[in-house]
Amino acid sequence: MISVSDKKWEEKVTNKNSIEKLKQDYNLSDILSKLIVSRKFDETELNSIESHLDLNNVFLKNSDFEKSIELVTNSINNQEKICILGDYDVDGSAATSLFVRFFKSIKHPFFYYIPDREKDGYGATKKVFQKLILNKPGLIIMVDCGSTSNEAIAFLNENKIKSLIIDHHEMNKPFPEANAIINPKKDTGYINYDYLCATTLVYFFLELLSKKIKNKIKLSDYLIYVLLATVCDVMPLRKLNRLIALTVLKNFDINKNIAFKELFNLNNKKNKLNINDLGYLIGPILNAGGRLGKSSYATELLSSDNSDLVSIRSNELIKLNNKRKEIETLILDEINFQNIENENKDVIIYYNPNINEGLIGIIAARLKDYFNKPSIVITNSNELLKGSARSVYNYNIGRTIKNSLDNDIIVGGGGHSMAAGFTLKKSNLKNFKNFIFKDFSKTGTSQNNKFLYDAELSSLAFNVDFYDDLKKLEPFGTGNPTPTFLIKNLKVIKTIVLDNKHISLILKSKIGFSIKAIAFNSINTKVGEYLLNYKKDLNVLGQISENFWNNKKILQFIISDLILKIN
Repeated sequence: MISVSDKKWEEKVTNKNSIEKLKQDYNLSDILSKLIVSRKFDETELNSIESHLDLNNVFLKNSDFEKSIELVTNSINNQEKICILGDYDVDGSAATSLFVRFFKSIKHPFFYYIPDREKDGYGATKKVFQKLILNKPGLIIMVDCGSTSNEAIAFLNENKIKSLIIDHHEMNKPFPEANAIINPKKDTGYINYDYLCATTLVYFFLELLSKKIKNKIKLSDYLIYVLLATVCDVMPLRKLNRLIALTVLKNFDINKNIAFKELFNLNNKKNKLNINDLGYLIGPILNAGGRLGKSSYATELLSSDNSDLVSIRSNELIKLNNKRKEIETLILDEINFQNIENENKDVIIYYNPNINEGLIGIIAARLKDYFNKPSIVITNSNELLKGSARSVYNYNIGRTIKNSLDNDIIVGGGGHSMAAGFTLKKSNLKNFKNFIFKDFSKTGTSQNNKFLYDAELSSLAFNVDFYDDLKKLEPFGTGNPTPTFLIKNLKVIKTIVLDNKHISLILKSKIGFSIKAIAFNSINTKVGEYLLNYKKDLNVLGQISENFWNNKKILQFIISDLILKIN
């Protein structure tokens, strides 16, 4: 089925026998069984639907963790000053903040550094370490970076400074010669946890370290940082991450976290924290500092209990995020989406020498969401090009960037399955594009711009009981997306334009059932044009959600796309 947005939609194919068996074994509804089968939930995930499962430390006897704990314990016992080097995104900031709170709790001498995106570049580099060693650390701990920093680690070794890497990005052999490395991508017995972000690894590490040195810090109070980083780093909300999310959403009290409370208050949020708040409200605000020249602001906010500092940093980050939105809108308005669509490439590679390099990642994310394809945005950065990539769930862009580095196509770079960054010589841009296209072709993951919906619904299914059944699969996110449904033969009977961007409307079925709906950012799009002007029946694709209005919960249908005729 081709939509008004020229997207090809198909219903997900699922094994009917598997659905029937699941219904019988677990006493689940048809739709819930179909969704679980299509998402390939394992037994633990199935059990988490109806029961509360305890969150246990899965790295209790892991050799990398044991070696790292011994390294840090020795530094603590020897009263060595410790430096924490973190990335400038939410994952790096949250992981750094956990270490800051830990070292504060034991009153151990430490300092941290978050590189400036433009002045320092990404992560652990010799240039950065040349500055940091002036503070005479005995140990440098790298979080959410360091996995490909061979030259930088060699520099530390020459200066007799110990190093620990806790990271989740792709690694190149030979590995950096750090004193200890925690990274599932090393493939030393725990690669099945390669879907965890750096903050998650840091959390479990600090939990074990606290037991080792008998520190009484209540780390569970900061498990929210793990979920925040997981969501913002586009890690799948599956398996252990699902259990973390369920635990946080059940137990987190926003009134006991000064930073989250302040951000909620400043954004007039009153309802309970949910996954969307992390990904679409708090995450972008915290990331704004790293994008626009204030890389340490997020860590300062998350690691402080000083109400004045938290208030100042929150307001400054919100202002930066508003500025980011304005710049982002201008950039997106300049992009000719139709030309990109006409090129019909399996991977979107967009080069614009004038884009602020702090925003190339978020522009890549917007292109990825729009085209449902891996997307790479490249801009000028002094004498080089700097690129940022975002991928779809079934294509590991971090591995591809690693391979391009191994083949000397890029100067430097790293990433994980869903996101990556790199630097590139201008003369090598064409070779880079060809390498990416060939690599994607070899994987056989081309979707031909195909979008999938989960099931067709009757308008009568749009009710609270059905929605409560769907909520058993929450939290929704990467790897477990909000279900998309097709509802046929609906007529638009009332529309209201909101903020000159969104369309609020009522849809009515042939049997007279009314559905409250909204189409976000649909003005000046094909979807918006049809909703405002088309008088015949429409087939509507979208997701069911709850809208809080005047302290009341109202079901609404969030429209993704429209189909005029079903083949």
